[in-house]
Amino acid sequence: MAPRSVLCCVCALVIPVIFFSATPTMVVAAEEFKVGDALGWRQPTLNETDMYNLWASRRRFHVGDSLRFEYTNDSVVVVDKWGFYHCNTSSPITAYTDGNNTLVTLDQPGPMYFISGDHHHCKEGQRLLIDVFPLHPRSHSPPAIARPPQSFPGISPAPSPLSNSGPTISSADGVVSISVVSVLVAFVATVLMA
Repeated sequence: MAPRSVLCCVCALVIPVIFFSATPTMVVAAEEFKVGDALGWRQPTLNETDMYNLWASRRRFHVGDSLRFEYTNDSVVVVDKWGFYHCNTSSPITAYTDGNNTLVTLDQPGPMYFISGDHHHCKEGQRLLIDVFPLHPRSHSPPAIARPPQSFPGISPAPSPLSNSGPTISSADGVVSISVVSVLVAFVATVLMA
């Protein structure tokens, strides 16, 4: 009877490890972006009318990230698409007039539209359209490997002794061989039936 209890303990430890290593994990790593970088949130000059579009095009925003607007004698207004293209603040989603430093948390995926509360500033290009992406599973980069040696004509490389020709279940966190899992299940069933 002692081997059966040991086997049950081993299975109780091994099976959850296999299961959880194949389950992707969500990671929330919020980032704060200062709108306009060193230039901040301000009225663009005639040569800078596209500055906020360029700024946003070089970044990727996700739910949980935040935008910091730093400005002087201005405001930040969150509007819908129509309000953005017409610089219309008559039906704002949210208006921030809290001094010179506004922090906006991106709480849902999809497009978000920001304009200056000053109609003239908005018409001159002080507006920002971003696309907010949903949360994504943690991704691991594959381990770095050395470049394979050059092949020579007529010589083919030998197969790796570690390769597994059976099907696998892939996940963001690892690869679990179906053959290993099925052997483990068959072993446990055999021992428990004995």
